[in-house]
Amino acid sequence: MSGLRVVPAFRHHRERLYVCRPDGGNVAWYDREAGRVNLLGEDSRDEVLAVLKPFLTGPVTVGPPPVPTPAELARLTLHPDDDLAPNRPGEALLVAIDRDPGPGRRLRPDPRRRALAAEETVGKVLDGLEGAGWHTLHSVPLPGGARIHHLLIGPGGVFAVHALYARKTRVLVAGPMVTLGRREAEPLLRGLRADADRASYALTAEVRPVLALAGPARLTVTAEPRGMRILQDPELGTLAGLGGVLKPADVEALHAMARDRNTWGRV
Repeated sequence: MSGLRVVPAFRHHRERLYVCRPDGGNVAWYDREAGRVNLLGEDSRDEVLAVLKPFLTGPVTVGPPPVPTPAELARLTLHPDDDLAPNRPGEALLVAIDRDPGPGRRLRPDPRRRALAAEETVGKVLDGLEGAGWHTLHSVPLPGGARIHHLLIGPGGVFAVHALYARKTRVLVAGPMVTLGRREAEPLLRGLRADADRASYALTAEVRPVLALAGPARLTVTAEPRGMRILQDPELGTLAGLGGVLKPADVEALHAMARDRNTWGRV
């Protein structure tokens, strides 16, 4: 076999290097993170390793693709319209702004764009936990128009993360009430708990709420709310250190269930 070429691609936030024939068909792929070269045919082994040699880093395992787990099989059967995994941070807001950008000039900033900035900031941090065994789904829709900004699933459990724009603003948390600067206090934490409870019902697993503040000037918490975390966006990476709650197989199974839009239609 000759004329093989290497084509880079990203799948599920992971880089893969595909080895393709001149007609475009795949004969193998290299998963750098897993350190594995997956062969679709043993007869092409030497040619594949030769063309991949400049890209290989460290020791690698070479062989046929591993048998997919039940969670992976469930993911493969999802219709693209029902798969929430491709959602970008702030997906719902991006769609809404694209459909209705609003007037070109405003006396006040469009609150949707501030909310989008918060979700993108928080989402970027959460996506960075992928390599530590965590999965993040963005803009998970709930019946009635509500949504979970970010659903984080990993060894430390499942978290419903609500992103709040607070750039250069003082934030006061007192019980269920949250005050941004000089604005009137709102019972924001009550709604967060309700959304986490709905997620728990849908997934039949405990889901804990997290309030993620994007860029506050100062955060004051008079009393830590029971069962809830309040974190500034740089602190979200600390969630990666949590463990001992879910086994890897449970993480994958919950992720497969959560990414199916139909899971959320009955909560």
